[in-house]
Amino acid sequence: MMKIAISANTTELTSPVDARFGRCAYFLIVDLDDMQVTAVPNRAQEQNDGAGIQAARIVMENGATAVLTGHCGPNAYRTLNAAGIAVYTGVTGTAAEAMAQFRDGKLSASTGPNALSHAGMPPATS
Repeated sequence: MMKIAISANTTELTSPVDARFGRCAYFLIVDLDDMQVTAVPNRAQEQNDGAGIQAARIVMENGATAVLTGHCGPNAYRTLNAAGIAVYTGVTGTAAEAMAQFRDGKLSASTGPNALSHAGMPPATS
């Protein structure tokens, strides 16, 4: 059984891939064997610190072996990499398009993070 996690804006495969791994609204967990999709809310998105690490834990808890996202920071990348989860960054389009590209072998795993630490943080309010 192979599962992938796609960072997404909504709970549907028609959702655009969310560019922010740690701050996405949902992870779409797709079982590539039976194409079943489970939308998992990203509880980490509102955290002040450690959103990427917490988001990586959510992905791990859901059994994904790969992540498809736009950007992944260094802490999240290290956490996913240590768990043996391949990270694919620079992914755009809809979640369904990303899944098809992955399934067809058209995506390459990243060799490191492609975002700065805390890059997805919301602006500070005064």
